[in-house]
Formats: sequence, C-alpha cells, structure tokens
Amino acid sequence: MRSAGRNPRYLTDLELPAEVHPTAELAEALEGATTIIIAVPSHGMRAILEQVAPLLCERDEADLLIAAKGIEAETLLSMFDLAMECFSGASGVHVSVLGGPSFAREVAMEAPTVVVFASPRIEAAERLQARLSTETFRVYVSSDVVGVELGGALKNVIALAAGMCDGAGLGTNARAALITRGLAEITRLGVAMGADAGTFAGLAGLGDLVLTCTGSLSRNRRVGLALGKGERIQEVVSKMGMVAEGVKNTANAVSLADRHGVAMPIVEVMDRILREQTTVEEAVRALMLRELKAEPSA
Repeated sequence: MRSAGRNPRYLTDLELPAEVHPTAELAEALEGATTIIIAVPSHGMRAILEQVAPLLCERDEADLLIAAKGIEAETLLSMFDLAMECFSGASGVHVSVLGGPSFAREVAMEAPTVVVFASPRIEAAERLQARLSTETFRVYVSSDVVGVELGGALKNVIALAAGMCDGAGLGTNARAALITRGLAEITRLGVAMGADAGTFAGLAGLGDLVLTCTGSLSRNRRVGLALGKGERIQEVVSKMGMVAEGVKNTANAVSLADRHGVAMPIVEVMDRILREQTTVEEAVRALMLRELKAEPSA
C-alpha cells in the first residue's frame, strides 16, 4: 500500500490520500493518536482490541470509533460491549460506534454519505462528529448504542434474505415486504434489549437496511442472490474473497432472539437455509403460511 499508493486488494482503483500513511505496526499507528478508528470485520475485533488496549491504557484521553457491524459469536457481545470488556481499566478511552448507510467505495469517492455515531457519553460522539464531518460526510450523534449496533448487525441478515428473494425471482412485491417485515423483527429484538424503537426508523435502522438490501455494492445481497439462484453457501463464500457479515451473524441473531424470547421468523429461516436444512422454496412457503396476524404487532 505504501509503494503503490493504493490498496492492492480492496478498492484497487482508488488512490490513497497523501495524508494516509499505511503501517503494519499498531504501536506506530497509535503513537500520539487521540482519534482512533477500528474498521476490521466483527469476527476479528477481539483480537485487534486485545492488541490495542495495552497501547492505550495509560492515555489521558482518546476517542475510539468502532466501524464494524456485528455480534461476537462465542459471547453474543456487541462490538461496543466487547470494547468495554477489553478497555475495562482504561478510563481515558471513550468508545463510540458507527451506524448508517455507508458503502466504503462511495465514502472513498467522496459521494455524499450520512451516518450516525453512538456513545453512552454523548460528548464523546460529538467530538468525533466534529472531527470527522466534512462536506461529503455528514455525522449525526445518538446515545442509543444498543439500537445503532443492532440495526447495523442485523440488517446484514435481512440483506441476505432480500438478495435471495431477487435471485430466486420472487419479485419486487416480495422484496419490499421482506425489508419491511425484516425491520419489524430487528425493532422487536432491539426494544427487548433496551433500544429506542425510534432508532430503527433512522440511519442505523431503515437507512442502512434499505441500502444493504438493494445496493449493488452490498456483499450480503450478492451472497443472497447466489443462494437464490441455487448455489451452495460454501461455494459462494469462497468465491467472494471479502467478508459478508450476515453469513456469520445470522446464527448469532437467532441466539439473541432465543435469549430474549423474541420471534424473528425471517432470521430463523435464513439460518436454516445457511445450514442447508431447508430450501428457498420451503422457506418462502413457511413464511407465507405463518399464523395470520395484525400489523404492526408482528
């Protein structure tokens, strides 16, 4: 990356800004830094945080922004809670999380992008908001960490289903219904976990969900498209070469729903499809023939 001035694996056609200095040494990257962004896949977050924590534990002040959207499989911890565990003794480190519709390519191309930073200490999110907002990157703030994180993690699962819907040729009526009912499932779980229902009507909920379910740059939607066309999940993932967080987070979402006693039928059938325990056709039939109910109750 240093010699080429670009990332040879991701966004290979976009030049890195001259101000960006790639390094493979965490200590070098963190030296003197007061604003730190960690943008690795959720399943690699613990390993990175455990390396970062000793380097920051003596800092008087540091604002850390987590850009990963996911749930740790073994513990069902959110990325924020995982960071709190790793930084438990580092009182000067203030953690915020990122949510909202933000494909990396469009951010890098300086296409207009609007996101939300959440922290229980709203002043920490506001400091990051002031530092990172630009003419093309607008930041809102929130204190609803649970809602922002759940919206970001679970929209990937619904995007798998939306892509599968399109791949199987089920039509745009079905896709619209799936996105809407998927949002209802995410909101139900979020409220059960203490989130504000209104968060899911915002950037981290509806905004990120619509983008990931319909955008051509969505990795999760691409995986779903392939599944809908009959490909097997292992073949799809091996060809991707990039992480589709929904594949790893579907089982985690089912576990969270079970823990909190929340019905998430779309998430549940997606888990069964990924485990190859049911077919797309069987899953659609199961969803369509569920007990009839009133909206918005579920």
